[in-house]
Amino acid sequence: VYGGIGRAARNWESYDQILESLKELEDDETLLVQSGKPVGVFQTHENAPRVLIANSNLVPRWATWAHFNELDRKDLLMYGQMTAGSWIYIGTQGIVQGTYETFVEAGRQHYNGSWAGRWILTAGLGGMGGAQPLAATFAGATSLNIECQQSSIDFRLRTGYVDKQADNLDHAYELIKQHTAAGEAVSIALLGNAADILPEIVKRAKAGEIKPDLVTDQTSAHDLINGYLPSGWTVEEWKAAQENPEQHAALTKAAAASCAVHVQAMLDLQDMGIPATDYGNNIRQVAFDAGVKDAFNFPGFVPAYVRPLFCQGKGPFRWVALSGDPEDIYKTDQKIKELFPENTQIHRWLDMAKERIQFQGLPARICWLGLGERDKAGL
Repeated sequence: VYGGIGRAARNWESYDQILESLKELEDDETLLVQSGKPVGVFQTHENAPRVLIANSNLVPRWATWAHFNELDRKDLLMYGQMTAGSWIYIGTQGIVQGTYETFVEAGRQHYNGSWAGRWILTAGLGGMGGAQPLAATFAGATSLNIECQQSSIDFRLRTGYVDKQADNLDHAYELIKQHTAAGEAVSIALLGNAADILPEIVKRAKAGEIKPDLVTDQTSAHDLINGYLPSGWTVEEWKAAQENPEQHAALTKAAAASCAVHVQAMLDLQDMGIPATDYGNNIRQVAFDAGVKDAFNFPGFVPAYVRPLFCQGKGPFRWVALSGDPEDIYKTDQKIKELFPENTQIHRWLDMAKERIQFQGLPARICWLGLGERDKAGL
């Protein structure tokens, strides 16, 4: 579904069995799902959950990628990611507002609340990382988004998350200069490997070329087999190695080495006074393990930019229209506005979301609500 190998069901047989069980489920029954496989239906009561899900529960002694991958190959487990395995993945919208809130907070901390004339450098346009270009645009920044697979760029262009694609780094710089000079918030995709492009950006910055105003990353570096293309490898070689367990060790080593180069470039940019942060993808730990001993010199996005929001009691709140009718979501948008007439930030988000975000799967909405607001919206 997203995030490397994050799945909602263990396999297609389990998927079909889950659907059949849900269709037959009575109002006083509960379906149990273990790592994407239905394992039982029990009589409970009408106020009990209809479904209980447990994903990838491994005792720490065996909670290693090697053991997990072995169980995955045997079809005994699945990686549920954050929301795929819990059946509340709503597409990239699910992280757009969180990323938007992060960029807004970064702008508040570093640039007096305005991203006008500034640009963000990042990588990864997958199910999660694909939120970054649109979130940057919503926040008022131009962005350069590096992605190693043309298919991912094409999807983001088609769905409006990315505005345009640069032919190469020189062209990307031309576009960045054009749009930042005009104070325009435009998202730019660039095909390539971040482990190759970021060091080149560092080199050019040292030579007097333009520098980003924030550098972050949302590649799937948490999964070194399926989530990070090693420098020097073609996508075809990478995909073939993913399918061959005998190549996993070499692939993991090569991907980790590339992550180390990537993180070192982020550190070099930070040394130039540019705020740097990762986006919870474990890339700093991978780089540290690969020999970059100061990998944790830049923070993760939560302590840097989300914690201040958490301190205000703000957090994500999402809902889905099981009817499949987008109009039901638009009605809830209006209701949220009525419930919180003074919250201009929520109003801005809902207006932008309706205009720019395409639904993936069932129509859904997410917004960040504060203490006392989530229960009010839910009721």
